[in-house]
Amino acid sequence: MKKRFLLFILLSTSLYAGKIRVAISANVSYAIDDLKKEFNKLYPNTKVEVILGGTGKLVAQIKHKAPYDILLSANMEYPKSLYETGEAITRPIVYAQGSLVYLSNKEIDLSKGISILESKNIKKIAIANPKTAPYGEASIEALKSANIYEKVKSKLVYGESISQTVIYSIRATDIGIIAKSALFSPKLSHLKKGKNWIDVDSKLYTPIDQGVILLKHGKNNLEASAFYTFLLGQKAKSIFEKFGYRVP
Repeated sequence: MKKRFLLFILLSTSLYAGKIRVAISANVSYAIDDLKKEFNKLYPNTKVEVILGGTGKLVAQIKHKAPYDILLSANMEYPKSLYETGEAITRPIVYAQGSLVYLSNKEIDLSKGISILESKNIKKIAIANPKTAPYGEASIEALKSANIYEKVKSKLVYGESISQTVIYSIRATDIGIIAKSALFSPKLSHLKKGKNWIDVDSKLYTPIDQGVILLKHGKNNLEASAFYTFLLGQKAKSIFEKFGYRVP
């Protein structure tokens, strides 16, 4: 009996003592360390290697046979396309929903909400590029829903990534519309709700569904399957909520 138990321990250790390669969209970069730490409490010998980038670029790399096991996408369209072409072995599932906030380093009455963007004092507004970023697309949707897009479109300054949009918001423009998760960067810890940032009314834009898939490369990787399952569990959901996401 004791020998069987020791054999089980040895097998478990060998099975969960490898590496997972996880490709993640830039907005998840703020939460990934906490996710890794929580996962490693369950699988301490598993190394989770993170590849960070824009979802479009990551998908292009996957299509060119990059050895990634899991993709955490900023939207649902890219993982759907990978599933349809056989690059993913699981259907895309929403692991979190991103949300938008207004961000400014200037003295602005944020309590006015989206109408503040029409002010003459607001000359430049930073948003992510709507052609490549779902958060930019959602920002445009919010402006149109509030019927102010035509009035403010000449003020828009486009960032090519979340980090660039944040920098524009606090250094190069009067205000920006960014992913709420970006507020959890240590560099932005000094910014205060109500003074520097406030949530965009969620009724103005469609929830930003973010999808996860287990890729073909991770098909026979038990650790990849374990991390995929973990990402859809309650502990991971609590972490996503902590970093400003809504969870399904």
